[in-house]
Amino acid sequence: MPSQRIEFAGSQNSQLAGRLDTPETAPRAWAVFAHCFTCSKDSKAASFIARGLAEAGFGVLRFDFTGLGGSGGDFANTHFSSNVDDLVAAADWLRANHGAPALLIGHSLGGAAVLAAAHRVTDCVAVATLGAPFEPTHVTRQFADGLKLIEAEGRATVQLAGRPFTLRREFVEDLAGQAQARRIRELHRPLLVLHAPLDTVVSVDSARQIFEAALHPKSFVSLDDADHLLDNSADARYAAGVIAAWAQRYLPPAGLPDQAGAAPAAAGDGTVHVAERGTGAFTVAISAGRHTWLGDEPAGVGGDDLGPSPYDMLTAALGACTAMTLRMYARQKQWPLDNVRVVLRHSKVHASDCSSCETVSGKIDRIERVVHIEGALDAEQRRRLLEIADKCPVHRTLHSEVEVITRLGESAAQ
Repeated sequence: MPSQRIEFAGSQNSQLAGRLDTPETAPRAWAVFAHCFTCSKDSKAASFIARGLAEAGFGVLRFDFTGLGGSGGDFANTHFSSNVDDLVAAADWLRANHGAPALLIGHSLGGAAVLAAAHRVTDCVAVATLGAPFEPTHVTRQFADGLKLIEAEGRATVQLAGRPFTLRREFVEDLAGQAQARRIRELHRPLLVLHAPLDTVVSVDSARQIFEAALHPKSFVSLDDADHLLDNSADARYAAGVIAAWAQRYLPPAGLPDQAGAAPAAAGDGTVHVAERGTGAFTVAISAGRHTWLGDEPAGVGGDDLGPSPYDMLTAALGACTAMTLRMYARQKQWPLDNVRVVLRHSKVHASDCSSCETVSGKIDRIERVVHIEGALDAEQRRRLLEIADKCPVHRTLHSEVEVITRLGESAAQ
């Protein structure tokens, strides 16, 4: 399966190292994988599961948390909350560059992280955990006598998986401040809990607590005699196969859950849902049928630049409609149109600069559209296609009288 190295900015402005595993064809859906505590994206579990999911048709982004593996930053300055922020940053990168992160998967403490991050990844439709603790504080059991030293002196170097790691008091305090039970209960997504009954690092009792705290739909699958780290490729690939089969029931994503509690739009009914994402200055989550994306403003005007601006989407609608209309017309005429490319730019200009406009004062909106047509077409065919561009439905809508009816929704009135 193809595997590509990538980088993106993490929660502490350090570059995080990631790897994108993809199937040979277009992915069935996209997933983000969060590795176990002090592990990396290249751990056996992460590698085997990502490849197994890719073979099943999923695209998977696995990455190193700040200060671990190939990622920049200082591990001593991180904590559970920063890991959750890194996970959200990974989902944002995946969405902006490839597609909506429909599935969140976490191993061990990474499982606790995906449970904590899910409500911030609004286009995630399902969550799966492997060997995850119910409470993030469970990880402090690995600190041995280092925990007392951290509490007494504010920091200590502890041996974890045979390597030294510096931990601060803030790390321990942050773990204790996580409202994990409430997050699990308010997950509002299908949950798959995978755990080995003989796990000696995180007891299977944690799986029971997670399962009992979660609302339906939820599923539990035993990993039999697998060890906590899933070092055996057969165990990890089995887990990947179970996750892929289970997720099929919830894919393709039916759209973003409406934050007012309304059902998401069915594909093709013309309804679009837009809701503030809860992070960033202006970022909104958008769904149309089973398609999801983000809208935002550029950094230059105070936004986070996580998606196209409203005017970008407006001009994109015109460009898409133009290309589709020309394609339909060329097919009807059986003309040799090889490719259509449309370049658009929106701006505000003085009405006095528009000789054909009815408005004579103030400023008006101008969209410049350049249509690039490729194929063995003669001059008359090209001229006719340029005329057809002005007949696309969105073009006509922009030039016609449009009525916008605004009313207060029930949830907003409460």
